[in-house]
Amino acid sequence: MGGDTAVADVLVTVADERIVAVEPGVPATADAVRLKGLTLPGLANAHSHAFHRALRGRTHHNTGSFWTWREQMYALAATLDPDSYFRLARATFAEMALAGVTCVGEFHYLHHQPGGTPYADPNAIGAALLAAAAEAGTRITLLDTCYLHGGIGQPLDDVQRRFSDGTVEAWADRADGLQVGPGAKIGAAIHSVRAVDPGSIERVARWAADRAVPLHAHVSEQPAENEASLAAFGLTPTGVLAERGALGAAFTAVHATHLTNADVGLLGAHGSTVCVCPTTERDLADGIGPTGRLVAAGVALTLGSDSHAVIDLFEEARAVELDERLATLARGNHTVSSLLAAATEAGHRSLGWPDAGRIEVGALADLVTVRLDSVRTAGGDDSLATAVFAASANDVDHVVAGGRVVVRDGAHVSLDVATELHHSITAVWEDTR
Repeated sequence: MGGDTAVADVLVTVADERIVAVEPGVPATADAVRLKGLTLPGLANAHSHAFHRALRGRTHHNTGSFWTWREQMYALAATLDPDSYFRLARATFAEMALAGVTCVGEFHYLHHQPGGTPYADPNAIGAALLAAAAEAGTRITLLDTCYLHGGIGQPLDDVQRRFSDGTVEAWADRADGLQVGPGAKIGAAIHSVRAVDPGSIERVARWAADRAVPLHAHVSEQPAENEASLAAFGLTPTGVLAERGALGAAFTAVHATHLTNADVGLLGAHGSTVCVCPTTERDLADGIGPTGRLVAAGVALTLGSDSHAVIDLFEEARAVELDERLATLARGNHTVSSLLAAATEAGHRSLGWPDAGRIEVGALADLVTVRLDSVRTAGGDDSLATAVFAASANDVDHVVAGGRVVVRDGAHVSLDVATELHHSITAVWEDTR
C-alpha cells in the first residue's frame, strides 16, 4: 500500500524490527513469504480497557444507560488481581493481534488492591499489563491514569478506591516508577473532569509535557458530564482541559461525543486528536459524535475498541462514516483513505509511535494481510474500500509486528486465544460469586 493506493507485487524487506526496502512490481522470490491478500500497515487500537473484555455477552441485553452498565463494570473491577488481570489481558491483547492490531493504548486505572491499599509493588497491575502485551505479541502504550474523585466534589466509592492514588503528586510518584522494556511506552491519562479536579489536571498535563509522552482523557462521553462540569466550573470538559493546559498536539480526547461548536474549535486550534469508539458508544447508548465537524476543524481521528463489545478495527473504521450518515442523512463524509489513516498512522502517532502505521523504509515492520477471497470480501473491485466497508477481523490472515510473525494463516502463533479467553473470563466471574 502506497499512500491511499493499493499496489500489486510489492516486495517488503525487513531487518530486525524495521522495513529496510519497499519495492513495487517485484515478483515473489523463492525465499520470500507470500502474503495473499491486501497488506496494510499494522492497526492501532488507541483506546482499550482490557478487563472490560470479560463483560462481552453478559451486559449487552440489559436495559438502562451508561451509568447502570458502569455498576456491572465496577463489580468486575472489584475482583481482579495482578495474576487474574494478566491472564485476561494477555488473552484480550492476543484477540487484538488476531484482528490485526499491532499496538494498543491501554487506558489503565485499576492500580491498587480492593480498598485502595497499594500492592507491595505499587505498579504490580501495570507491570502485568505490560507483560501481557509482550506475550500476546503487541506493542503497548500504557496510559497510566490519574483518578482522584468519585465525581465532581464527591468522595470515592468502595470500588473507586482501587483506582486512586489519593493525590496527584502520589499518582506522579507512582507513575514515575513504571519500567518498560522493548515494545512498550508509558503515557499519561486524566480519567475525566469528573474524576480529576482542575488543579490536578494541570499537574498531570505538566507531567506528560515534561516527559514528552502522550496525554489522553475521557471527554464528554455523556451529557451528564457536561452538565456537571458547567455547573461546577462554568466550562465544558474541553474548556476545563484547555484552561489547564492539557490540550495540544500530544493530547487525545476519547469519545468527545457531546461537544459544543466551541469545543470542536478548541480541539482543532490546539492540533489535538479525538479517539472515537463507535461499537462501545452505540452499545452504551452514548450517542454519535460530531466526526465530520471535527475533521473540518482540523482534528485527527483515531479508533478504539474501548469496552471490547467487539474487537474489530474495520468495524470501528466504517462505523465512523456510517454513523455520520445516520446523523447527517448524507453519504461520503469520510474517505476510505482517511478511515484507514485513523486505524493506522494517526492511531500510532496518538500513542507515541510516529514511526509506525506506514509501509515505508524506516518504519516499524508492522504488516497486516486481509483476505480478499472470503465470503465477505470476494468480488470487490476496490481492495481498500472492500477492507474498510466489508472486511472483518475474521479476514485477517497474517500479522507481523515489529518484524516478528504473530498471526499466521489466521491463527496466533503462540496462544490458543479462544481457550485463553474462556478460562480467564470464567475465572474472574467465579470470583464475583
